[in-house]
Amino acid sequence: MTPRRHPALWIAAAVLLAAVVAVAGGVLIRGQGEAGPGAANRAPGEIVVAFYGDSYTRGMGASAPELRWSTIVSSGRGWTEVNPSRDGLGFVNNRRSGDDIVDQVIAARPDVVISTMGLNDNFSMPARADEIEAAVIRDFERIREALPEARIIAVEPFWYTDERPESVEQIIGWVRAAALEVDADYIAGASHWLDGHPEWMADDGLHPNDAGNAAIAERMDAELTALGL
Repeated sequence: MTPRRHPALWIAAAVLLAAVVAVAGGVLIRGQGEAGPGAANRAPGEIVVAFYGDSYTRGMGASAPELRWSTIVSSGRGWTEVNPSRDGLGFVNNRRSGDDIVDQVIAARPDVVISTMGLNDNFSMPARADEIEAAVIRDFERIREALPEARIIAVEPFWYTDERPESVEQIIGWVRAAALEVDADYIAGASHWLDGHPEWMADDGLHPNDAGNAAIAERMDAELTALGL
């Protein structure tokens, strides 16, 4: 798989303005702290998708916001993207009192929620294992209770090196179990999507660059299509 195999998504992303909130081709991108439009204010057929994630989903490593994978996918599909994702965020890591991203996701009243959480919690393992597992369950239960009609899609947590601590598989298992418990869809394998491609990583060696984001977008789009989206 190379980033060039899905030119439609790449070209669609390029037309978006490089801003946290931008309008291009009818696609609205909203950043942290901004809710999606209420049902009464939506355009006919508008689909609001909220992304719940960390720096990989916020676009750290991409050269511009419109080149992050979530925006490439949203643009190609004509979605309104709500993306309050935060660097360093985990189910327990970097949570801020009074500034809960789950609340922001819920406030957007999205049609679809895509969760990519879990990578950063590895850095709190094994000391906070019980707390992390409980937080995974709690987050998915909160989202389902508040958004009973939404399509929830849990993506296997991303990982960034070929070496994998045991905690990666533990957290993957907790995410999958919690997602299935609330009748969410689950996309497996994402922790391996960057394997063997150092050229897809930014200079920091931690985050996908533009080519890496394009590769993730291509794979994510295929997985979403397989789920009927």
